[in-house]
Amino acid sequence: MQRTWCKRLPAADLLVCSGRVVDPESGLDAILDVRVSGGKVAEVGAGLARGKSTRVVDADGMLVLPGFVDLHSHFRTPGREDEEDLASASTAAAAGGYIAAFGMANTAPVTDSVPLLRGLVEQARKDAVIPIGFFAAVTCGLAGEQLTGMGELGEAGAIGFSDDGRPLPTAALTRRALHYAKVSGRFVAIHAQDDSLFEGGQMHEGPTSAQLGLTGIPSLCESLDVSRTLDIAACEDARVHVCHISTAASLEALARAKAAGVRVTAEATPHHLTLNDEAVASLDPNLKMNPPLRAESDRAALVEALKSGLVDCVATDHAPHGSEEKAVPFETAPFGCIGLETAFCVLYGELVLGKAIDLGTLVTRMSTAPARIAGLPAPSISPGATANLCVVDPRAKWRVNAGSLQSRSFNSPWLGHELTARVKLTLAAGRVAWEDLA
Repeated sequence: MQRTWCKRLPAADLLVCSGRVVDPESGLDAILDVRVSGGKVAEVGAGLARGKSTRVVDADGMLVLPGFVDLHSHFRTPGREDEEDLASASTAAAAGGYIAAFGMANTAPVTDSVPLLRGLVEQARKDAVIPIGFFAAVTCGLAGEQLTGMGELGEAGAIGFSDDGRPLPTAALTRRALHYAKVSGRFVAIHAQDDSLFEGGQMHEGPTSAQLGLTGIPSLCESLDVSRTLDIAACEDARVHVCHISTAASLEALARAKAAGVRVTAEATPHHLTLNDEAVASLDPNLKMNPPLRAESDRAALVEALKSGLVDCVATDHAPHGSEEKAVPFETAPFGCIGLETAFCVLYGELVLGKAIDLGTLVTRMSTAPARIAGLPAPSISPGATANLCVVDPRAKWRVNAGSLQSRSFNSPWLGHELTARVKLTLAAGRVAWEDLA
């Protein structure tokens, strides 16, 4: 995979038998066997012969899916390895069925220089169990002032540029950033936020925030910046990606831009697709994220946009925080939640079993679409393809807690909740990256 790195594990040789293979890229949805030899898909069919020395994985009653790709994670390396590091983050991703993931640049120090980026690449080669890639910052130190050396960072392997966690403060800066990203052959991923409407906000502005006495963050805070950025992208004919889109008004701006031919893609998170601001009435700090959980009407609009393809893909915005950071009153807790290990399970349980979208659509939005945005070959369960797949038990029930998670942090919105479906095996870059078949 281009611009991604992981340590070298042995190439997989095994036969996955009798699973429901769902691969929209190959047009498959049937009970089939999948033979993997030397890390590549060798055969796909019914009743494939089992060699004497072949390792057999019985996938009866399970789903065999193309592996997922996450465009938006926070690996906390360098600087906060107590919360996460590349080994734990990549293992958590593999446990969630991911075969590639990309880290944002808001590290400490910020990923805004070629030496730091190259150091992360080398560390991923040593520590990560799946291919890991990296965004570089748009501005030096995320300060919103001086642009980074985008050309050199692109050549050093940055997938794109983002100051995620902070917005680009001015239209002029956004325009320059999009121009130079275009010259470098990369794209800018924006955290859409008008700081003048965000300051002091704790949750979505609406009836629930009023009842709780918490300062609200209005939908306009996001949609104004989305509209402005898409207008600039149209002017520059540059690629832009909208991170964690969360409001119906932002979706309207996105639809207008796509209809006008703007080169824009967008992601939505599992928590914004399945939860609304009423959940915050519990004052659980794990439900505090930025952008905040929005109104039910926004959530429903996001699901429809994901179904139609207006929202291109799912991204987790995996944001680990130590337990002591979240064990404080809601008002003082940091924004963010983890999501790599629960993303598919939550969306399968809430949206697929809830008949809001079909399984093939969810697979496309978690696998094919984000891979193409990242410039990677779309994972495919077809002969000759590198084995990038996962096996999921859709009947499995499991409770989210510190003991059931691979991440170093457990600030999950679903902490203590029982989920349906669990990843049992992940092959990434032709190698076994995760296994829970006992």
